[in-house]
Amino acid sequence: MRGMKFTERFKSTQVHALNSSETSSRRNKACDGSNSAKKIRSFLSMSKSNNNSTTSGIANLVAPFQLPSIDTLEPCIEPYLKPINLVETLAELYHRQECCHQSQKALLYMEQYSLLCNLRDQKLLRRCLRSARQNSVDVLSKVVLSAWLRFERREDELEGVSSMECGGGCILECPKVNLIHGFNPCSIKDRCQCGQETKQETSIESVFLPDEEKKDVCFCIGNEEINCVRWRIAALSDPFKAMLYGGFAESKMRKINFTKSGVCPKGMMAVELYSRAKRLDFFTPMTVLELLSFANRFCCEEMKSTCDAYLASIVGSVDDALILFDYGLEERAPILVASCLQVFLRELPKTLYNSKVMKILCSSEAKERLAMVGYDSFLLYYFLSQVAMEESMVSKTTMMLLERLGDCAKERWQKALAYHQLGCVMLERKEYKDSQHCFEVAAEAGHVYSVAGVARTKHKQGQSCSAYKLISSLIFEHKPTGWMYQERALCNTGRETSFDLDVANELDPSLSYPYKYRALAKVEEKQIMDGIVELDKIIGFKLSPDCLELRAWLFIALQNYDSAMRDIRALLTLEPNYITSHAKITGKYLVHLLSHELFSAFSSVTIYNVKRITHINEFRRLNCQKAAMHSLRMARNHSSSIQERLIYEGWILYDTGYREETLARADRSITIQKSFEAFFLKAYVLADTNLDAESSSYVIQLLEAALKCPSDGLRKGQALNNLGSIYVDCGKLDLAKACYENALAIRHTRAHQGLARVYHQKNQRKAAYDEMTKLIEKAASNASAYEKRSEYCDREMAKGDLDIATQMDPLRTYPYRYRAAVMMDEQKETEAVEELTKAISFKPDLQMLHLRAAFYESMGDLNSALQDCQAALCLDPNHTDTLDLYQRAQKLRF
Repeated sequence: MRGMKFTERFKSTQVHALNSSETSSRRNKACDGSNSAKKIRSFLSMSKSNNNSTTSGIANLVAPFQLPSIDTLEPCIEPYLKPINLVETLAELYHRQECCHQSQKALLYMEQYSLLCNLRDQKLLRRCLRSARQNSVDVLSKVVLSAWLRFERREDELEGVSSMECGGGCILECPKVNLIHGFNPCSIKDRCQCGQETKQETSIESVFLPDEEKKDVCFCIGNEEINCVRWRIAALSDPFKAMLYGGFAESKMRKINFTKSGVCPKGMMAVELYSRAKRLDFFTPMTVLELLSFANRFCCEEMKSTCDAYLASIVGSVDDALILFDYGLEERAPILVASCLQVFLRELPKTLYNSKVMKILCSSEAKERLAMVGYDSFLLYYFLSQVAMEESMVSKTTMMLLERLGDCAKERWQKALAYHQLGCVMLERKEYKDSQHCFEVAAEAGHVYSVAGVARTKHKQGQSCSAYKLISSLIFEHKPTGWMYQERALCNTGRETSFDLDVANELDPSLSYPYKYRALAKVEEKQIMDGIVELDKIIGFKLSPDCLELRAWLFIALQNYDSAMRDIRALLTLEPNYITSHAKITGKYLVHLLSHELFSAFSSVTIYNVKRITHINEFRRLNCQKAAMHSLRMARNHSSSIQERLIYEGWILYDTGYREETLARADRSITIQKSFEAFFLKAYVLADTNLDAESSSYVIQLLEAALKCPSDGLRKGQALNNLGSIYVDCGKLDLAKACYENALAIRHTRAHQGLARVYHQKNQRKAAYDEMTKLIEKAASNASAYEKRSEYCDREMAKGDLDIATQMDPLRTYPYRYRAAVMMDEQKETEAVEELTKAISFKPDLQMLHLRAAFYESMGDLNSALQDCQAALCLDPNHTDTLDLYQRAQKLRF
């Protein structure tokens, strides 16, 4: 699905999963379900009329369908590494990163990337990719990681952007810099010089050659004679030096018969000219290819490297790459092959649908061919397979790329990842026996979570008892986790299932399957409204498309069609290409109709008016990063001016970690036209650091300039809120209070939180508490409001507020840290550590790891403190407090 990570899609397991043959590719044409499609068209046309006719249309549409049932519901096996003890694994990885050789660092960062996929934090993953690219030594790694970083922004969705463009952007993604071998400790902030280069035409006449030298040797090819300078030809390679100056007969000859050398007269003329000029830019590509072949045949290493680099520099399109790729392999020209691969990778996902490209990369001999230039790379196939899985989990291309990934796997984690993901693909394709084998191989490589895949495939093959025993043995042998009990629940019936799912949610509240199961159990008891309430619990803190869809079907069962349509619209806003879950309708056709008709019906919220950054910020607040990024890309494509487009490009760059690039876009936008959004973007980015007095003053100026520009109330409310926050940091409390009151006057409710902070700074705790109470009354389901109010009351009341916050959103980490700190104050050290450990098991947050490390240090458990510090530094290697604690613990231990 475009714009959605495959891991995100796996979170969205549908209730009635469509047959894999119906959903195998985004390019499949919908050809089934014509009767249902007619009903949908009829419904869509009626939805444009009055509400009564809309309700009637929906009723006619859904009449043939039944509600989902428990029997058709199951959680997915997630296609990434999931260690039993993530903290221990991350700590060990950080230790290896500290002491490894430079050549190993990039791959270690990719191992870290694979482990952190489990956390679904896109910023962490992008940081891993940038670190891997920054520490890359070889050309292929640079090419792959540069393309991967570009793909993370989904630049293929941006209109008018060429895949090979650089134009002075970030050096880590420059296609020319990628082709230079060796480690360069460049900064993420460094910019390449591509935009400053000027191309000059070159001709043979304009090339400066040495003074005419005596051409004292002649190479005869057929009837042609090519006069050369003996010492210059000899300097091309050791074989020529031996032939022309050694003990061979040719060393005494004036004329040498070269007819059977395999080079044509024109090619030999080019060799003679190269031997004097040492340049290629006045030759045609075909001539350079002949020079490359000549250099290979006669071991002319310098000429070969020059030809290789020159040919690599002229590859600008997929067609060029397809022509030159085979030449590169045949002549063992690694830079040329890398340049061709770079074009293929930077054109993803489009190249997945190019049969010629896929034949090069997917065929059974692909690995052997790439091995000829040392490019049978795990990293290459890792990237290709991830893109393929996002496009289609069940396509033949995806399966073949994962098979190549397994062929290239050398380390245990690589083998575990490759075979686990191949097992997931086979499971989706309903090839259960092959899937079981892949999961077993991954489990043998040390990936315990793959045992869940083995159990699932056994369950699918009717071996539920064996599956149950397998998962039960895991629970007995290891510290239990939520996914273990969730998986065992599939093999149970009745109360045992409910018990296991309750334990699963207690261990990991982020699991959505138990909520969906309990909701459908209520439905089967004719308690549909109770089922909706159950789904409300998880939707309140984890907005996932699959839960929204299920709730929509339950609303339909209650004939509450307005609420059902609201959920469908919200679902499509999050994931425009979502496939709904009734097997009677062809998935691709239904997606096309709903995303085209319904999506346009509420475009004021999604595409065209999503240019209002208000909605994008709302996506961020809900932790829907993919929806926010997709909306930004669509907003950028529909921009009405260059100035507006620059702002959306700036937000995209900011969200993908390119701070300096973002500021450059904001500055360019301001030079074109002073606007609210340009000033706000620049102020937002600059404020995202520890501000000194001078920087704070500048940010204040930018926000004040923004407020003088035309904008809507919501955006101005955000600017006033941000300005108030800066004033508080500067100690200008009266000015901050005025900002927050002005924001509240235009109904920016979050300003209550800022105003409470002002009262707290003035030692007016009661007023601060009352202000947060007002926010809670306006946003009763806002867990963050309860969390913030807890700061302005006594310990018992704070504990009550934080318990409510945890109940509303068990993924918020502050309540766990607060409760643990209270326990430490009460000298309940073991209980304090257990409180943090409970949360870390399903959300290994940086702050919680740091706090637990500090607790361990105070308890004298330095080994555990060091382990937590190392895991935390894996999440953020520049976290100052953790670095200080880590260094202190190291000194204490020795």
